[in-house]
Amino acid sequence: MTVVLEKIAVKTLGRIEYDIALKAMRAFTTQRKETTPDELWLVEHPPVYTLGQGADDVAVGNGIPVVRSDRGGEITYHGPGQVVLYTLVDLARRGIKVKQFVALLEQSVIDLVGTRAERRPGAPGVYVGGAKIAALGIRVTRGRSYHGLALNVDMDLAPFAAIDPCGFPGLPVTQTKDIGISQNMNQIGDRLARLLISNIENA
Repeated sequence: MTVVLEKIAVKTLGRIEYDIALKAMRAFTTQRKETTPDELWLVEHPPVYTLGQGADDVAVGNGIPVVRSDRGGEITYHGPGQVVLYTLVDLARRGIKVKQFVALLEQSVIDLVGTRAERRPGAPGVYVGGAKIAALGIRVTRGRSYHGLALNVDMDLAPFAAIDPCGFPGLPVTQTKDIGISQNMNQIGDRLARLLISNIENA
């Protein structure tokens, strides 16, 4: 059967609890059909640490909740001022492999940030001057992805100091505001989504 791919829909959902977003992503992925259009969700979360499948349980003493997730990766922090882009994409239908999709996510951030941004072998995400600016972690079930990436824009970075970000002790973090990018959350989220759509459609 030939499936005609529709344009990827971008939904801006505002600030929502992490648990609510996770349940919604799982439900969308479980219920979608071969013809269901792909979607990107732009969200922001209240302060929360999330544990990927590779992360051990941890106790953090600053009162910020810790939630177990089913994405790949280690521990990270989400909070106000961070653009979270969830990628509900049927990779199998598009003929995109998982590692290729991870590279597309990273490339979209690199395209946004510019030539200062770089990858690190064995450490998914995007870095500027040795500091992490974007974390990513996905889950793929039956060829369909959910979760995605988190880009630090204009946030309180202090909660990162209470953890080993993405499993790397002492890893510094940065954000677009601190590297001279003056666009706000909405502008950056919209731009990031557009870049990712272009990269997916040209893959």
